Amino acid sequence: MSRATYFDQDCPTCGRPLQVRVEHLGKCVVCRHCHAEFRSADTSIRAPDEIDELMVRAERLLATVDELRRTPK
Repeated sequence: MSRATYFDQDCPTCGRPLQVRVEHLGKCVVCRHCHAEFRSADTSIRAPDEIDELMVRAERLLATVDELRRTPK
């Protein structure tokens, strides 16, 4: 089962905390509270291959946690 990964960011208009899916980073999103449109945090400061490697590592860690939860004690 795949889980969504989120980035915590405050809305630049109303200041309320939001969770933005990582696949939407750098794209235009809408605040659920005030309905303001804004560009979510941009990950362009990292090279795409660095982001891919971080995502692979994160997926491995999540899989390990899932496996540990399924292992009988």
